Order: sequence, then C-alpha cells, then structure tokens
Amino acid sequence: MISTAIRLARVGSRSELAAAVLLGLGYPCVLLAALIPNLGFFAGAAAVTYAADRFLHMRGSYLVNRLQKVRAGLSIRFLVRQLLLILLVARLDLADRVIFYVMLGGFLVFYALQVCHGALATLIRLRRTMPVVTRNVDLSAIRIPDAPPGGLLRRSGEKILHLDLPAVAGLIVAAWTNDYVYGYVGVGLTIGLGVLYVGALTWYLRGRRRVPAASTVLTAVDGWLREYRPTVVLYFSGSKESAYQVNMWLETMEQIEGRPLILLRERGIAAQLAPTAVPVICVPGGTHLMNLDLSTVRVALYAANVGKNIHLLRVPTMKHVFIGHGDSDKLASVNPYSKAYDEVWTAGRAGRDRYALADVGVRDEDIVEVGRPQLAPIQLSSGAPKNPIPTVLYAPTWEGWDDNPGNTSLLLAGENIIKRLLAAERPVRVIYKPHPFTGIRDPKAKAVHGRIANLLSAATAARLTEPRWAEAAAAAAAEQSTALAELARTETALAALDAPGRAGGDEAERSRVSLVDQGWLDEAKRLRDEWNDAYWRSFGYWEHRVVTGPEPKLYDCFNQSDAMVSDISSVVSDFIASGKPYAVTDSAELGVEEFKRQNTAVRAAVVLSNSAVELDELLTSVADPAADPLARARTELKRYLLGPDEPTSMEQFNAATRELAEKAQARNTGVEQRLAEPEGAAPPDDSAPTAEPEVNDLDSPVRG
Repeated sequence: MISTAIRLARVGSRSELAAAVLLGLGYPCVLLAALIPNLGFFAGAAAVTYAADRFLHMRGSYLVNRLQKVRAGLSIRFLVRQLLLILLVARLDLADRVIFYVMLGGFLVFYALQVCHGALATLIRLRRTMPVVTRNVDLSAIRIPDAPPGGLLRRSGEKILHLDLPAVAGLIVAAWTNDYVYGYVGVGLTIGLGVLYVGALTWYLRGRRRVPAASTVLTAVDGWLREYRPTVVLYFSGSKESAYQVNMWLETMEQIEGRPLILLRERGIAAQLAPTAVPVICVPGGTHLMNLDLSTVRVALYAANVGKNIHLLRVPTMKHVFIGHGDSDKLASVNPYSKAYDEVWTAGRAGRDRYALADVGVRDEDIVEVGRPQLAPIQLSSGAPKNPIPTVLYAPTWEGWDDNPGNTSLLLAGENIIKRLLAAERPVRVIYKPHPFTGIRDPKAKAVHGRIANLLSAATAARLTEPRWAEAAAAAAAEQSTALAELARTETALAALDAPGRAGGDEAERSRVSLVDQGWLDEAKRLRDEWNDAYWRSFGYWEHRVVTGPEPKLYDCFNQSDAMVSDISSVVSDFIASGKPYAVTDSAELGVEEFKRQNTAVRAAVVLSNSAVELDELLTSVADPAADPLARARTELKRYLLGPDEPTSMEQFNAATRELAEKAQARNTGVEQRLAEPEGAAPPDDSAPTAEPEVNDLDSPVRG
C-alpha cells in the first residue's frame, strides 16, 4: 500500500511521502488557523509547510515538478501562505492598525523585488551562456570572466522566496505580544535582504562580467580547430540518460590513431561526460555546428541514430561511419537509417549477417568488422565461482518505445526471476542492475523495479538472521569497515579532483579551465579503480545488491558475477566476451527454437520463459562448470558475434580508420583536381596509373 502511495505521489521514498503528506495537510491547517484565528496553530502549521517544502526540494522530488505543472509551484505556495497571514492578522482585529498596512506594503514591495530578482538571474545566465561548451580546448585567446559565486545563483528562486521568513516570523510575534516593533523589524529585514540580493545580482551584469559575444567565441574555437587539425570525430546527440552511449567510447577515442575530437550536441550530455583527455566541443546550435571549421576531419563516427546527425552527415569532405553503442539482435541494430552512412562497423560476422537478413539497404561491401574495443576490461571466466556462493547478475533492458512484450523481461518475468534466484536450493547472491532508461515511459516498469529492490533488500535482511550468514558477517565486519573508510576517502578525493576551477563555476568558466593534463587523468582513473575495489569489498559476498547510476559500471558487475540473466540487448553480446554462462528471457513467448532462430546471441544461452522455471539449468552450469553443456557453443558464438581475438579490436579499429581516412582524402583530392581542370578539358584516362593519395598525418597527441 505504501509503495502504491509512493508511486501515485511521484515521490522516491517513504521520507519523501511523509513530507508530501505534511505539505498537503499543512496548507489546509494554515487556512483553518487563520480563520479561527489561532496564532500558535498558524505558526506550527506554517513551520511544517516550510520544512516539508524545503525537504522535497533538497531531495529533488519529482512531486515538486508535478506541483509546478498544476499551478501550485513554489512561488504560489509562498504567496498563499503570505495571504493567509494577512487573513490571520485581519481576523485578529488588526486591520485598522498601522502594522496591517506596513505588512501589506511590505509584501507588495517584496513581490516586486522577486520580479526584479528573477529577471536579473535569468539575464545573467543568458549573458554567460556561450554558444559552445568545451573540454580540453584552449580558449585562452578570449577573456572569459569568473562566474558569480555559486551561492548567488544556485537555487536562487528558492532563496529569494525564503527571505520572507523574517517578515512572517516578526508579524506572528508582533500579533502574539502586541509589540508591533517585531513586525516592523521583520518586514524591514525581508525588504533589506531582498534589496541586497538584487543589488548583488546587478553587480554581475557589468560588461566585464559578461562572456564574449557568440561570434568571438566561435572564432576562437575555429582558430583552435585550425591549429589542432582534428582527423577523427566522435559525434553524439541524445538525452542526458543516454550519456553512457558516448562514455563507452571514450577510452577507444583516447587510443585511436589520429587527432580525435568529440562533438556533442546537448549541454546535459557534456555535464555527464566522464573524464577524458580527448578534446570535447559541445555545440547545441545546428547553425553554429555547420559553420565550424572541420575541414581537416576525414572520419566521423556516430554512436546513435538520431535526427541531429544530419547536421554533420551533410559534410562531404569526411567519411561517415555508424559504430553504434552495442551489438545486439534488437531491431535498432539494423535500423534503415544506417544506409545514410558511408560504412557501418560491426563487432563480428554476426552484425554483417544481421544486415543481410534485414535487407534494409545497407550493402555488404559497406560493412566492416572491427571487434569491440570497449570489451577489454571484461575479465574471462576462471571456471569456478569467485566466492563461496555464486553471484548471478540480473541486467534487464528497458521497456522500449512501444508495448512489444519482447522488449524487456522486467514487466512479465522480472519478479519471477528474482524470487526463483532467492529461493534457489543452492544459495546465490543477486546483483540487480537495470537499464538507465527503466521506467521513463512505462510507470509499470518503474513499479516492478521498486518491488524487485524491496525483495532484494528484504532477502538480505533475512539472511543476517541465519547463523551461517551472521557468522560470515561477523568475520568480515573489520574488512568491510576498512573498505567503507576507503570508499569515503576516494569519494572525497574524486569530488575534489572532478571540480574544475572555483566551486560554483558555470559552463563558461568550466570551459575556460577545462584543460586536463595526463597526470590528472591518470590520478582520476586510479581513484576510480580504488573506489570500485572498495565498493565491492564494502559488503559481504552473501549480500544482494541493487546497482543503479553510472557507478559501478556494467562491466564491473560482469566481473563480479558468475552468470547473468538478461534480455535481447547489447548487454548479452558484451557478456559473452567473459565466456560465463548466461540466460535470456523469451518474454514474447516465441518458443525456444524460434527465439534462437531470430536472435543470434541466444544460441548459447539458457532460454527462460516468463515463469523462469528454467533457471535451475543456469545455476547447475555455474555450480558444476564441467557439466556445462553450452560451454563450447559460447566459445564459438563469441568469435561469431565479437570477432577474433587477434588482431586485437583496437588494432582492427585503427586499421579501419586509416583505410577510410585514405578514401576520404582520395575523394577530396579528386574533387580538387576536377575543379582545377580548365573547362572543356578531356576526361582523365582511367587506365593510367595514379599517384597514391596524400593522407593527413595521423599521429595522436592524445595517445602520446
């Protein structure tokens, strides 16, 4: 019942639900107190509404956005409370006193100050918004001033509204004691603080505090591009939840031959980008992007099929390649949009065959098998569980944009999978890592996710009541305490390391100070490795775990697991690189043979129905690797899906990049020669030998 209330109220926890209830009951109580009138009741109810509102905002509750949409936003709630205070004072027969008119005038002046404050805060943000956000790009040629202090603009709307507290408190005390000086002082403080706040914002509207004009910034970026001369671009556009799709390519871009550049289209993605030594330029405006000097780029890589790709696809001087963000049997892996690119790079032979079967217009000669460079961190199976009991990873994908039951196992099979794993005859530990998009379209998926998290939490608590696990917990307590201390230490170090410039700096200031050295990046990676190690040691091998958010990464969960249950997605293809047993759920109930026929990655999997009764087959393979009937099939499937181990994926990727760069240069040279020919000249003799095309230098300063 409580979980249903949490879902309906659009809150994320019991504490948020309690705050929402208090907020909902607080305002009727404030109204009742004003009508009675009762000063003590009013003061108590008003304090509850202040505290509940503040708590929900600090927790970032989605309920706050919902209230805004139904015309009950924060400013309205503050205004209602002030109007009810006016009603209370009138009901106390103070309407003919000077204090009443001071209160009315004070709130009107305070409201005018709020209007000025909102206009100034908006204007400052607009005037400090550059047309690009950069990282590892030298913009020292232009002057970018410091941003206003973070305390001035961060949550500024809430701060100006809360300046009514002195006036509200002073007026209540004045009415209680009949000493109206408290009211005058309170109103004066509120207005005085409001004037100071508005004055502080006005100071940052001076010319020297503004960032350079858009044309100046873009000219500086073009100057940097001409000096850096990028040769390979990774282009990405998407929502902030899809940042993982570009983050998975960062290490590959750092190792790629040439001078790499990452082009992003949304500011939210730039904020979510992981640390990297590769130069990054985020260009939200399509016109600005199309006017950037990208004349030296020869290869453009695309990690997602999105509409904004057209802004770069229109450039003929570079070759365009779809590399995707995973290899799976989903329809998205054979999107007809892919024929817009010069080439499509797949991991192995399976990707080529997939396009041939789909017949969506992608020619076989335009497909290149390059492996999956990102899979290098995945550890190979050792042949036996890492811990006294096996760990099974449940990593379902999200519900998709339509209602196809085959999109995800979460809705029809998720709870059955978890319940059967928890009730397994041989105990296992469950790690549950859902897709980042889970629940963004279908509330039912979000509800199932919540129930699974509750199941795992309850199961972990129940284990601690059993002697076996209680003894293990006692034996590991000291080590876990040490790991938690290391976790806190590395988190503090990472927070200090990840904060560029002054605390509170905005996008413009972060672009100015975003140059990173290799030492900083190495230290950040070392700390993240330490964090990951401490995280997994901070709880027992018997404790179930719900892993959400970007850390720990999916591949870290792979390395901690002995088997996996998932759906048709790139997660399955990537997990096959480990050689460990896995199961895939046939949520659409196609039947085992048809399911395997339609989905290549399932050929070496245990196929689960929605009841998940087949899980025992998977658990038996984990417990006794020698009796694993699918071990050989997994080895063969790994090569088919992901390509050969030699040469390495990175070597294959670089070879494909070099070859395509040569094609792009040959095309550009040919166009220049044709344009330089005098009008009416004879066409070139195709039988005559031609000189090798000149190719741009591909030495990589990033790798160096």
